[in-house]
Amino acid sequence: MKKIVTAILILIYLLLPGNLTAYECVETNSSMSPQDLQGIQQACLETLNNNKNEQKTLKQAISSINTKVILAQAQINQTISQINTLEKEITVLSGVLETVNRSMDDLGKIYQARVRESYRRSRVTSIDMVFSTQSFGDFLTKLKYLNTIKTKDQLILSELENSRLDYDQRKNDKITKQEEIEKLKSKLISQKKVLDGQISEKQNLLSLTQNDEKKYQALLAKVRAELEAIESIIAGKGTETFVRDISPGEQVASVIPGSSACSTGGHLHFEVVNGGSHQNPAAYLGQKEITWDNSPDGPISFTGSWPWPLEDKIRITQGYGHTAFSSRYSGDIHTGLDMVNTGNYGVKAVRKGGLYRGSIACGGGTLKYVHVKHSEDSYDTFYLHVIPHP
Repeated sequence: MKKIVTAILILIYLLLPGNLTAYECVETNSSMSPQDLQGIQQACLETLNNNKNEQKTLKQAISSINTKVILAQAQINQTISQINTLEKEITVLSGVLETVNRSMDDLGKIYQARVRESYRRSRVTSIDMVFSTQSFGDFLTKLKYLNTIKTKDQLILSELENSRLDYDQRKNDKITKQEEIEKLKSKLISQKKVLDGQISEKQNLLSLTQNDEKKYQALLAKVRAELEAIESIIAGKGTETFVRDISPGEQVASVIPGSSACSTGGHLHFEVVNGGSHQNPAAYLGQKEITWDNSPDGPISFTGSWPWPLEDKIRITQGYGHTAFSSRYSGDIHTGLDMVNTGNYGVKAVRKGGLYRGSIACGGGTLKYVHVKHSEDSYDTFYLHVIPHP
């Protein structure tokens, strides 16, 4: 009976509030404990995972973005907390290094004095010591003294070596922590960029919909119809007609100045596909001075050698991948680059290949595009929201 009562008491204790912390996705600050910051991040991730398929209304979309903002801020605060902790540790290490350095200086001075004394004693032979003593007892006392001095010299040498090793270790620890801080500072920049992206996404969404559910539903339908059309085009379901073989830099289309099917505002949607898989155009287009409508999308480095499909001053209205608008797409991925330029709507092929003029149904309209099958390899490029040239 006593055992049963004890077991019940233990269960009651474990179930008492406060013994197990249940975290919620709430606002954070860098003064919170690492455990709390980690727990809140996990709670936010669980919330996003539970609601990933529930963005069918504007309210749900805003709620999801707010959760992402809290998550991004918690990650930033965790990084700031880690930087602060490392900086405090470096300050302590700097003080210890200074103390160890002074200790080494003091030991060095003592040892130098010992060396001079040892040199002086080394000139006194055993015979000299015998004749300089008054008695055998005096001789033994002097001999014991010399042995003691020798032992102390060895101890000083050992302490000096240990201090040197300790100094080197702590110096390496300080360098390692400084390197960790630099990595964390780079990470912090990236995390702040993500946070800016979430805030920008919310502002853009509210601006486009004017907090109106009907406008949000229309926008959502248009965006998802565009993505479905893009996937269908890449799968070969578009209506295409071969035009001719073309060379790099040859004009193949013009950007539609105004809105087109499944699009708001005139722009070129540029896609790079390899073996049926979307590729990041930044890995193929050459370096060029451009501007970005949404700072969270860029700037990024363009590391390829292909010429750009547009000329003059180019402005990226939406980047590739996770962007300020991508949460409206299935999978939270924008599969190409959206771009405009100033005054020149001509679209040029980035590589040689076979040019196809195409169209596909999209959102109650017809989305027009051109497709270039590049003869040198398995790459295809697509140019959407354009007027194909004959």
